[in-house]
Amino acid sequence: MKIPFTVEQFFEVFARYNEGVWPTQIILNLLALAAIVLVLRPRPFSSPAIAAILSFLWGWTAIAYHFGFFTSINPAAWLFGALFLVGSLWFAWVGVIKGRLQFRLTGGIRGGAGVLLIVFSLIIYPLLGHLLGHRYPAVPTFGLPCPTTIFTLGLLLLASAPLPRSVFVVPLLWSAIGALAAFRLGVLQDLGLLAAGLIGLAAVIVAPAPTDPALHEDLPPASRW
Repeated sequence: MKIPFTVEQFFEVFARYNEGVWPTQIILNLLALAAIVLVLRPRPFSSPAIAAILSFLWGWTAIAYHFGFFTSINPAAWLFGALFLVGSLWFAWVGVIKGRLQFRLTGGIRGGAGVLLIVFSLIIYPLLGHLLGHRYPAVPTFGLPCPTTIFTLGLLLLASAPLPRSVFVVPLLWSAIGALAAFRLGVLQDLGLLAAGLIGLAAVIVAPAPTDPALHEDLPPASRW
């Protein structure tokens, strides 16, 4: 499938976005740090707050980036934005309204993978971009689709059972779509998105979330989906 824009146009969109929304990037990173603190120091309100942060991030990416900037060079961005809005609404419904997402730092391979993806999205991802010659403002910053998706999958790997598998659907879809940029547009740091998607898929299929009875005593019964 032919991409309807050039590599130069793709990175120019990043530049226009970063210059247009500044200093919102600082707020987005602070929200990510707040989610991490809430995982490390859980409170009764921590899990709904983390779900609300994820919902906001996905809604922001849909409206501010896809609708606001990416549609200028790619008509498919309307569909991409709609996909991110679905993700935003689903995190709000499942995690905030229904209270079916519970986040807590855990050990084991699943927890370690979650921490690694979070660190990658916030620290390693931008460093790799810099090493690959991408310079601000023409770079994908946190709050844009790929680092946000990697961060989201990392947090979902820290969620405990009962964990609806449906919350993985949109992030995994974008992992497949967005990873194309790594090969066709020279955003090689997005190989991390492909890895995150494969890790997330493996978690859904073969590595169930750990159960913490203390976290779920008051939760309503929930299906796997």
